[in-house]
Amino acid sequence: MTNPSEDITPDTKNWTWVLEAACDECGFDTRRVRAHDIADVVRANAAAWPGVLRRPDATQRPHPGVWSALEYACHVRDVYRVFAERLSLMLDASDPEFADWDQDATAVEDGYATQDPAMVSGELLSAAEDIATAFDAIADDDWQRTGRRGDGSVFTVETLGRYMVHDPEHHLYDVAGVTAWKP
Repeated sequence: MTNPSEDITPDTKNWTWVLEAACDECGFDTRRVRAHDIADVVRANAAAWPGVLRRPDATQRPHPGVWSALEYACHVRDVYRVFAERLSLMLDASDPEFADWDQDATAVEDGYATQDPAMVSGELLSAAEDIATAFDAIADDDWQRTGRRGDGSVFTVETLGRYMVHDPEHHLYDVAGVTAWKP
């Protein structure tokens, strides 16, 4: 039996442009997120996912080649985990390079489509709280520390957080038609 996540076309876009403009798909504007808002954005977003995952259709894909709400929630959980690692690295090292993360390979390898929605809900909430707590604890003089991806994109702690929060907000829009955080 093939993994349903294998039926998804990989997303190869460079989404760093969301730091400079509102997203034309979901409307979320990271420029309105201040550094000290990042944890609140994470918590607001995370709070919306348990309801999404309790829907009777949470495991069903709305169209072929489009993730189910469950698959999106698994991805959001993992975004919080990966970015928590990146944030920790930025705070502990000088201008570190992040390990590459292939989100599409992770979806296949971890069987996103076959995970338990209730378990994913709890894991997402936990991962969100972990990274929100980490952002709450950032000292004022650490917001401009840098880190970079292998493709050369450079982030400060602040821009990493602003970049990160777009992804879960965008995917909440994908499955619920709304973003959770309102400035």
